[in-house]
Amino acid sequence: MFAKGKVSDAIELADRQGVTPLDRSHWLDIGCGVGVAHGLMAPRVGQLTGVDVSAEAIAIAQSKNGGVDYHVADSERLPFDDASFDCSTTMCVMHHVQPQQWESFVAEAWRVTKPGGLFAVYEHNPINPMTRWAVWRCPFDHDAVLLRARKVIRLLEQQGFEIVTQRYLFFVPIDRPWARRVDRWLRWLPLGAQYVVCGRRPEVGESTGAQHPA
Repeated sequence: MFAKGKVSDAIELADRQGVTPLDRSHWLDIGCGVGVAHGLMAPRVGQLTGVDVSAEAIAIAQSKNGGVDYHVADSERLPFDDASFDCSTTMCVMHHVQPQQWESFVAEAWRVTKPGGLFAVYEHNPINPMTRWAVWRCPFDHDAVLLRARKVIRLLEQQGFEIVTQRYLFFVPIDRPWARRVDRWLRWLPLGAQYVVCGRRPEVGESTGAQHPA
């Protein structure tokens, strides 16, 4: 449910922000793990690339998603040229990155995202008590440092991204059309299980703003 919801949200964001026709767009998923979301995302974009620090996770992702371009690399230096991607995403990854590396993580996303392109950060919402409980119970999250949305906004703005969207996701933990409608009605409320902050890298010569529309 969460993977499907985030893919739908990312596609909606790109469409609303006028990214290059989606069927010709090039996307990067930073910290993609085993590529759970890629079977849903790959058919909707031109080319999908995934990168992760774990060679084992990438091997699993490759076995499941033959059309996706996968790489093993550390997020401190992504193995891609500058301005390679129309959209970059990172889905519940930054809380595993050491806080002292958050700025360099965002800087690499900036470097590989094209001017006019988007960088969308999906994260657990530490304001939601059920999210905190779920993270506490998960052995994989024993090293997690949860970030509030305003911290992600500051990191992106400091790098130069223009914030185009901040909203909250997954108020109702079931995958039904009525539940998704409720999520859309409430996405301004900072109590969803997760959130997204999406920044746009300005075109050359553009000035940045600090608008945070929902």
